[in-house]
Amino acid sequence: MASLKEIKNRIASVSGTLKITSAMKLVASAKLRKAQQAITNMLPYERKLQHILDNLLAQDSYGSGVQSGGAVVPRPYSAAAEREWTLPGTGDAPVETAAMRGKVAIVAFSSNSSLCGAFNANAIRKTFAAIDEYRASGLSDSDIVVYSVGRKMAEAMRKAGFPSPDDYTKMADSPGYEAASALSQELIDGYSSGRFSKVELVYNHFKSTASQLTVRETYLPMAVAPAPDGTTDGTPPVPGRVHSRSAAAEYGLGTAAMPSEPDDMIIEPSPEELLEELLPKVQRLKLYTALLDTNAAEHAARTVAMQTATDNGNELLESLTLEYNKGRQQKITSEILDIVGGSMQ
Repeated sequence: MASLKEIKNRIASVSGTLKITSAMKLVASAKLRKAQQAITNMLPYERKLQHILDNLLAQDSYGSGVQSGGAVVPRPYSAAAEREWTLPGTGDAPVETAAMRGKVAIVAFSSNSSLCGAFNANAIRKTFAAIDEYRASGLSDSDIVVYSVGRKMAEAMRKAGFPSPDDYTKMADSPGYEAASALSQELIDGYSSGRFSKVELVYNHFKSTASQLTVRETYLPMAVAPAPDGTTDGTPPVPGRVHSRSAAAEYGLGTAAMPSEPDDMIIEPSPEELLEELLPKVQRLKLYTALLDTNAAEHAARTVAMQTATDNGNELLESLTLEYNKGRQQKITSEILDIVGGSMQ
């Protein structure tokens, strides 16, 4: 049985730890509110641009009158909208398997620090799962490039033999559009030039404070949004170009959030020029949104982890306090008995 002094030292240690976890929880909660506000402000804008892009591609695929300077009445989404639109510089080379065409890139997001539960472990595990799939498809490790955004991801990938092409730890702590845009442009250039045959994102999606889902999704090539009812007409996509995809399902909105009869649009100066500007902009925003999303998820995970640690610490403190009081009571009782026994002699 531990002595009263040892128990007292444990109580002091747990109390000190509780002060740290409580403070970290407050800091994480404040950062979470800020991160939630940032992504809440970004999502409507990003979704609307994606919605416009989907309508443009779908409209062009139907062959229905997209007119420069005129009103457009888009039709409902369907698999016919799988018509592709080439990013500037992508050319018309046929789509081949990753093993035949070249390297693949994975942009994997994590945090720079620990004490956030399984946040980093889940992202790292999902990244390794993607790497194993590419290995199984015939790619060598030299054909897989991992852009690690976050120190924990960078350390894990470096140990596994996948060093990041650059240091993106600052992006994890301070998400900024300029840095995300530069990385997005590098990925687009790599895909357009044929250096990468595919680009994927791996990150934790902020669903709620108590739930962060680890997401793996294709960044390039892009895929057109499906019909709200999930129907298809069997029209195969034209190979060799880049697709557009709706972000509705990505944020838990579901296909029902995308209207079956989109609003009318007036296009100026022309659909081609609009798409040339819109496609890379949507892609840059998509990467930036993923960065904001994983940042919010990190702070949510840390808030929950510190709350759990605080709760466990309080339980341990109560148990140690009870043990200390019992030991102290026993010691006092023993001393009283010694005094009484001595007086009787």
